[in-house]
Amino acid sequence: MPILIQLKNLAKNDKIKWSLHAMKRLRERHISIDDFLNAITTGEIIEQYPDDYPTPSCLLIGATVSGKPLHIVVGCDDAFIYAITAYYPDPNEWESDLKTRKEY
Repeated sequence: MPILIQLKNLAKNDKIKWSLHAMKRLRERHISIDDFLNAITTGEIIEQYPDDYPTPSCLLIGATVSGKPLHIVVGCDDAFIYAITAYYPDPNEWESDLKTRKEY
């Protein structure tokens, strides 16, 4: 099963494990759990990190409930999504599509 479909299915079934780090970042950045979930539902994978430990992870771009672009990083196995972090993409670091890192 493609990873994006797996992520969407796990999110729909509330199969997410929230790290303390992820919860702290959501609070600091005023990102709700609903925004995080919506970013998975509306998202697409823009970077993959297959060698991450303990599970492969990826960066998605999706949208908050109000439609604002949101980047989220999650790990995933067959049973759970592991929330790692979320942030609003900085236009100084990302091209206008918010999917491509700027080259310096």
